[in-house]
Amino acid sequence: MGKGDRRTRKGKIIKGSYGNSRLRSDNKKTYTPEAKEQTES
Repeated sequence: MGKGDRRTRKGKIIKGSYGNSRLRSDNKKTYTPEAKEQTES
């Protein structure tokens, strides 16, 4: 249960793999420009 164990989170981080112990994040941050109000001077 350490860096060499592919079943654990640490092992998956070291190997660079994903699975049940290390899920890929579903929250993909997308850039959404907010509508800025233009002020006339």
